[in-house]
Amino acid sequence: MKLVQSFLEESAAQMPDKTALVCGDQRLTYAQIEAMANRLAQALQANGVQRGDRVLLFLQNSVELVVGIFATLKANAVFVPVNHSTKADKLRFVAQDCRAAGLITWQRQAKTAVALQESVPSLKTIVVVGDAPESCLSFAGIQETFSAERPFCQSIDQDLACLIYTSGSTGEPKGVMSAHNNVLFAASSIITYLQNRPDDIVLNVLPLSFDYGLYQLLMTFKFGGTLVLERSFAYPAQILKRIATEKVTGFPLVPTIAAILLQLDLSPYDFSSLRYLTNTAAALSPSHITALQEKFPQATLYSMYGLTETKRTLYLPPEQLAIRPGSVGIPIPGTEAWVEDEAGNRLGSGEIGELVIRGSHVMRGYWERPEASAVRFRTGSIPGERLCYSGDLFRVDSEGYFYFVGRKDDIIKSRGEKVAPKEIENVLFSLAGVVETAVIGIPDPVLGEAIKAFVVQKDGSLTEQDILRHCRQHLEDFMVPQQIEFRSELPKSSNGKIAKKELN
Repeated sequence: MKLVQSFLEESAAQMPDKTALVCGDQRLTYAQIEAMANRLAQALQANGVQRGDRVLLFLQNSVELVVGIFATLKANAVFVPVNHSTKADKLRFVAQDCRAAGLITWQRQAKTAVALQESVPSLKTIVVVGDAPESCLSFAGIQETFSAERPFCQSIDQDLACLIYTSGSTGEPKGVMSAHNNVLFAASSIITYLQNRPDDIVLNVLPLSFDYGLYQLLMTFKFGGTLVLERSFAYPAQILKRIATEKVTGFPLVPTIAAILLQLDLSPYDFSSLRYLTNTAAALSPSHITALQEKFPQATLYSMYGLTETKRTLYLPPEQLAIRPGSVGIPIPGTEAWVEDEAGNRLGSGEIGELVIRGSHVMRGYWERPEASAVRFRTGSIPGERLCYSGDLFRVDSEGYFYFVGRKDDIIKSRGEKVAPKEIENVLFSLAGVVETAVIGIPDPVLGEAIKAFVVQKDGSLTEQDILRHCRQHLEDFMVPQQIEFRSELPKSSNGKIAKKELN
């Protein structure tokens, strides 16, 4: 039986002096992080955090956040990462919803944290990075005071490791419950097809509050590599230089980062160390895949699909990119997937239905949301087994490769036809000069919904007529947008996804 904290503990035992984490000017070995996490775990336990309690980590990417994740697990508790840009009302909601027992945050958030105790009676312990108020513990003080001895482990692999809050398409945030065995399986499966090895150096610019970013840390520590942790992709030139100086081998992307990279002149940078690129969060368009391969010819590109409720679901073997660039692949090792119609019938090749996922990576459900859990997580054919109904529409080709069609609730109904925004977006991306695009449906008294396309272009040379002409050449009549709006940028979530709900 292995637990998530074993990723750190085993690497620290096998290679204590190896650099595990590079963050800004800080370079820490596995042994150093192990000791820091043990001390913080001792402090959490000494101040009332018990087995199964939830600990909020309200920090941006940092050494302290990495230590906080493993310390919480070592204290037999459940870590709950919260994006550092989260506003006070949402932070309060999450803290109340999971009945948080602990909170680790920055000095600048100390007043917010102390005020939180008034509305969250379960909150026993607050750890502050920096100068701490009298009612809080100091992260630095803990490192000087508490023992580096590893706390006694009570957890088993069926216990929860983390809650990842996700808003999904509607409603208030829900905590996706990930048990230790879920995380272990997902990390192991992904490492298998990426062929990760101890000499891999992974550069992560994604927030650790986002499961794609979080797993860069967990997987790297599991296979004993080095994680180069950045706070964001706000300064691309600095990040790209980092690839050369740290000899980075793995670089995880989301489509918005890919769009930025494809606008840049990359000739001044040395990418000779780069072994692979990965993409998830949203599917890359075929034109972006081709462009990335041209920009990074020496790197293997993995196009993937996942959702927080299963971590990762599908990946496209790189040798298939040229054959079926529009596909997001096959189930990850050790899992199964298929598409169903609304009556629960499995569909055949070419038919469109909801993606259903089976495997040990299917999470435990939503924290204290039995009704929402019953919709997303349903009983399988084996007693006690959970299937995940993704809420996404897919089709499968005759050889078993999956193609993303769209979110069930994103499908546009125009002129009596069902239109998948992704299909239109792929066509728009194939037009030279289009940097980003998003397609939505807007109410229309005649059409039911009119198709509206938002476009960010590179140099302002494209006109509305250029866009429409291109669409008419490549799309059926009912799929051609009725409205085109040019924007300088599109709204993004904290995870880098385009926030379509903010478009109208």
